[in-house]
Amino acid sequence: MKSDMHNRIRKLLEKGYEGYVLVTCKPATGDGKMQVEMSYDGDPVLAAYLMEGAQEYLEEEDADSEMELLS
Repeated sequence: MKSDMHNRIRKLLEKGYEGYVLVTCKPATGDGKMQVEMSYDGDPVLAAYLMEGAQEYLEEEDADSEMELLS
């Protein structure tokens, strides 16, 4: 079940965008589990492209952070 906040953000994104991918998560519980929710709208190929771009961005950020720690 989607949380109220996730649904409100999703409705805002539906206006004026060709497509979007929304991923949200609640804080981890005591046993380390997180409730993760994902929604997308638009062409599924566009959603996949957005996800690939986001993954590449995060991997670059992670690599940059690792390089800073090693410096």
